[in-house]
Amino acid sequence: MKPNWTPREIPSLTGKNALVTGANSGIGFHTALELARAGAQVILACRDSAKGAAAIERIRLQCPAAELSSIPLDLASLRSIHLAADAFNARQIPLDLLINNAGIMAVPTRHTTADGFELQFGTNHLGHFALTGLLLASLLRADAPRVITVSSIAHKQAKLEFDNLNAERRYRDLAAYSLSKLANLLFAFELQRRAAAAGLPLRSIAAHPGVATTNLFAAGSRLDRQPLFSWLTEKFVPLLGQSDACGAWPILYAATASEVSGGDFIGPRGPLEFRGYPTRARSSPIANDPRSAAKLWQLSEQLTHVQYAPLTPHFAAS
Repeated sequence: MKPNWTPREIPSLTGKNALVTGANSGIGFHTALELARAGAQVILACRDSAKGAAAIERIRLQCPAAELSSIPLDLASLRSIHLAADAFNARQIPLDLLINNAGIMAVPTRHTTADGFELQFGTNHLGHFALTGLLLASLLRADAPRVITVSSIAHKQAKLEFDNLNAERRYRDLAAYSLSKLANLLFAFELQRRAAAAGLPLRSIAAHPGVATTNLFAAGSRLDRQPLFSWLTEKFVPLLGQSDACGAWPILYAATASEVSGGDFIGPRGPLEFRGYPTRARSSPIANDPRSAAKLWQLSEQLTHVQYAPLTPHFAAS
């Protein structure tokens, strides 16, 4: 892998179509910006349509010729996910890049999605699982489609408890977030296994931004409302972490670099993977367990009622 990769090395993406979830701010915005700068037609999938429109105008200030559009998407609602997928699929164009970026973090008390799932697990994992499955036909229209699923170093703290995925027995905000990010990794790796087993050209790649200054905490978190955590966010992240623009680099590298393979996990190269140029990241042992991934996949299909018909199961869930 190139040691000092930056977005300047993104090849021309003219003629490519990319959909980025949560593209109105933070890492998602900078991902959309750089893909547009490289010539891709970028669809910003955002919960708030007004914020999506504002993000498009911000991108056009830097890239006047950018091809941009938006689709309303609330990942906490299966109905919204179906409508968003239908809106894209109706365009009958190949989807070359799907960036599963949107997420929420550390919701202080247990809340549920419109469909009754714990909010973080439902939004961060199940929402993207359903969206990817519903867009699979459009992805397979592309010559070399990639699905990039954004995880976090927090996945290493997660415990995978299949009898408490929706935190019905007990709820801890950061534990629920960590579980959702582990689920993102399990999904990304299992998607690659199944695509490879089916002989499909799709590459599924996971990435994480390190510690980046985004508005993720503001999306319902308790962290931004406690003085200690507010201080840590203001002082610690700029010192040891990186900007949201740099946080997008691993995602952009995963999406565009020729040397990236399906099943890779990309993150910052610096100490503790907090910051730095993109490289292969380290994942926890449970994230690499095919049987756990197959079981989560099976449960995700049951919960979302979204089936990945063209894909072949790689391992039977036990």
